[in-house]
Amino acid sequence: MTIIGKYKVEIFAEETFESGFTDNKNKYDFEYLETENNYISTYFCIKLFENEKLIKSIVIGSEGGKIRISENIKVIEENRIIICCGNKIFCLSLPELKLMWKTKADDICCFEVYKKSDFYIVHGEIEISKLDNNGKILWHKSGADIFTPLKGADIFELNEKYIIATDWENRIYKFDYDGNEFTDMTQFLE
Repeated sequence: MTIIGKYKVEIFAEETFESGFTDNKNKYDFEYLETENNYISTYFCIKLFENEKLIKSIVIGSEGGKIRISENIKVIEENRIIICCGNKIFCLSLPELKLMWKTKADDICCFEVYKKSDFYIVHGEIEISKLDNNGKILWHKSGADIFTPLKGADIFELNEKYIIATDWENRIYKFDYDGNEFTDMTQFLE
C-alpha cells in the first residue's frame, strides 16, 4: 500500500476477473479494459482509501504480455497514477481514478515506468520509450533482441545522463534522454 497525502492506494493483480461476467467475485466502480484483439492478459485492481474507508475501486486490463506487481510498474504522483498493464501505460487521476490517457508503449509488454523531471521512461520488452506528461511517445528505441536477459541480472538503470538496458544476449545499450544511443564507451563515461 502506498500513502499519498490523505489517501492510501492499493494495487494488486486481479486473477479472477473476467470482462463481461456479472458474477465476478469482486465488483468495481469503473472498468478500463483496453484490447485491440479481444484478448486481455493482465488485470490490475486499484483501490483508494481515505481514513481506512474504501472510496473508489477500479480494474484495468490490457492485452500483451502478462506482468506481475512490482515496485516499478507504477509511479504515484500527487494527482495521478501512471501504471504499466500489459502493453499499455495507463494514467489515472487521483482521487477520482478516472482514465486521463493510455498509451501503447510496447508491442508486447511494459515491465516498468519511471518518472524523470517532466517525462516518463518505459522499460518495455521490445522497446525503451520516452513519454511526455500527456502520454505522447516522444521516442522509442529497440535493440537486437528483447530487453530482458537470458542469463544474469536484468540491468535497467536510469542515471543522471543515461538509460542503461540489457537484452536477451546480455548486450548492453546506453541511451541518453533524447533517445541517442551510445556505442562508444568514451562517450558513455563522459
